[in-house]
Amino acid sequence: MQFNSETEILELTDKKPQTAKPNSLLIYNDDVNTFDFVIDSLVEVCGHDEIQAEQCTLLIHYKGKCDVKLGTFKQLKPLKDELLNRGLSAVIE
Repeated sequence: MQFNSETEILELTDKKPQTAKPNSLLIYNDDVNTFDFVIDSLVEVCGHDEIQAEQCTLLIHYKGKCDVKLGTFKQLKPLKDELLNRGLSAVIE
């Protein structure tokens, strides 16, 4: 809707507020860590249940990487740091 006059121009639009896309915590495959170690790390660090952790581990192995957690950078940073401390290849995208 638009109003035009000599003294004022008012423009209304249907713009919706932009919501930020959540960040992803990814783990990449490596030739060092065992399946059991990765599964245990996902359970302990990311709060996955056993089945979810096992599925993520299989994706990491066969696809080369897996999004293991979504959230804000602030939420994911401590998780990434702990996974790195455990020797896993983790990044936030």
